[in-house]
Parts: sequence; C-alpha cells; structure tokens
Amino acid sequence: MKRFSLGIIIVAAAIFFGFMPADAAMTFPNINISAQAANTPQDFTNGLQILIWLTILTLAPSIFIMATSFIRLVVVLSLTRQALGAGNLPPNQVMTSLALILTFFIMSPVFNQINETALQPYMNNQITQQAALDRGVIPIRNFMFKQTHEKELALFVRMAKIEKPKTKDDVPMFVLLPAFILSELKTAFTIGFVVYLPFLVIDIVVSSVLVSMGMMFLPPTMIALPFKLIMFVMVDGWYLVVKSLVESFVT
Repeated sequence: MKRFSLGIIIVAAAIFFGFMPADAAMTFPNINISAQAANTPQDFTNGLQILIWLTILTLAPSIFIMATSFIRLVVVLSLTRQALGAGNLPPNQVMTSLALILTFFIMSPVFNQINETALQPYMNNQITQQAALDRGVIPIRNFMFKQTHEKELALFVRMAKIEKPKTKDDVPMFVLLPAFILSELKTAFTIGFVVYLPFLVIDIVVSSVLVSMGMMFLPPTMIALPFKLIMFVMVDGWYLVVKSLVESFVT
C-alpha cells in the first residue's frame, strides 16, 4: 500500500510537472519543519518546492481521477442507474466505489509498468528523481493517447496556438489532458445512450398502454419500474454493463 501510494504521487507529480516547461526541473524537497526568514534565494526555492509538493498531494486524487478510466466508468454507471429509474439505488457511494475499483482493475497494467520502469528503479537509487518523473508519465500518456479522439486533440492544439505536433511526444500534457477528458465524456455519453434505449422503449410501451386503457392519471414510471427491473435482472444487466465498459478500454 505504501508503494502504491507513492506510485500515485509520482504519477500525479509527473502529470503536474508535464504542464511546466522542460527546463523547469523540480526535485523532491527535504522537508524540515521550522520557521525562519528566507535570507537566500536557495531558502526561498526550497520553501517554494515544499509549497508545490503540498499542492500536488492535495490535488493528487483529482489528477488521478481525471487521467484514468474513472470518468467514463462513473458517468456510464450513473446513466444506467438513471435509466433504470430506481431513484438513488444503488447509492452514490456504491456507484463511486464500483467505478473506483474498476479503475484500479483497468489501470493495473499501467500502474505495474510505472512501478517497474520508474518507482522501483528510483527506490533502488538507480535513477534520479527527474528520470523517475519522466518515466512515470510515459505509461499514463500512452493510455490517454489510446482513448483520446483526434478531433478533440486537434481542437486543443489549435486553441493552445502551438505548432502542430509531428509525433505524440511533441504533444504537451496541458493539451493532452483536456482532450482526453473531453473524449472520455463523449465516449461515456455515447455508451450511456445505448444503455438508455431499452429502458426508453419500456417507458414508451407502458405509457401507450396506460393511455389506451384510459389510465392517464396513473404514473407510468411506477408501472414501468418492475418491468425494467425484471428485464435488467434477466439479461444480467450489471454484468453486461461492466463487461462492456472494461472491454471498451482494451485496444
């Protein structure tokens, strides 16, 4: 668990420093709790590094969520629950926990690669801190590139007003990350639309039957819910949804 937590921090730091210029190298500071005046530029730099690393620790969960499969998972699962019409069942905690666990499962090959190429060599004093950050961000970038659409990537390259990248290595992180998030939202809503269709058909059929029988004041959602639940259970809905989501990341 300690190594895993350190690995997440390295990933978050690598992504965070990906927004900085290449010549602005950052090292892990040696933190000593004391209160004294910064009389030299070196003292000021050390204090600034500590502030930056505290910021990374604070933003690490958000960076981890935004750069992994969590976005697509939580959106599709939420749309599935909404299409089912069962209110807040399953609860938000269950949906978020399921999305987080599936994220660990899907991202495990990426995390293993980071551990082998960046974390373990750094822990064994085989590479420097900057090399660990540079190596740690490569698997994450490769994963993000596989899930990012060219249209969204071209949009942010154009909005950033940078030279058209010739290779993937030329794409800066501050361009790749928003393009990845936008692509994930697009993919998630596309999958959610497909999941929504069968439930929509049931709602339409139930509403038509109630109107034809003259029961216009009877809520269609109350009648349609049991049929939705029966259909969802009979086709093993959660199995199909989770299976489709996991397979959507296999390239």
